Amino acid sequence: MYWTTIDSPVGTLWVTGDGTALTGLYMERPATLDQPGWIEDDAPFAAAREQLDAYFAGERQEFDLPLNPVGTPFQQQVWAALRAIPYGETRSYREIAEQLGRPTASRAVGAANGRNPISVIVPCHRVVGSSGVLTGYAWGLERKRALLDLEGAAGRLPAPAVVA
Repeated sequence: MYWTTIDSPVGTLWVTGDGTALTGLYMERPATLDQPGWIEDDAPFAAAREQLDAYFAGERQEFDLPLNPVGTPFQQQVWAALRAIPYGETRSYREIAEQLGRPTASRAVGAANGRNPISVIVPCHRVVGSSGVLTGYAWGLERKRALLDLEGAAGRLPAPAVVA
């Protein structure tokens, strides 16, 4: 398993991979990197670095990278739904639950969203409360707001746009 760091406007990103695909993108150093078998190496992440730099520069709206997030079948469904949310748009937890054919599973969608191991690239920041208000983001609402601002989506959210 490999890892590297990438500087971004929302802070340092820790990117992990298996040599073939990305397995994680974190905004805080994951404890797993301290376990045996992890190798710090920039080489496996050249394409990820290039695409993330372009995204943060406002030059890329979609990522084209091999991904291998580890999760349950339901989490995988939620993460696929997240990848289908277009740049600059948001969806509610309820809308994703309904899209998955499980209209009463908003909380389960929220839990899966919160366990997304490949943030930014699998855009969990594009999920908001049913009223459009920013809610729960593992990396902090300030970062969520910054990512939505970058994409031009934050300006379409109702006020107050951030709740504690």
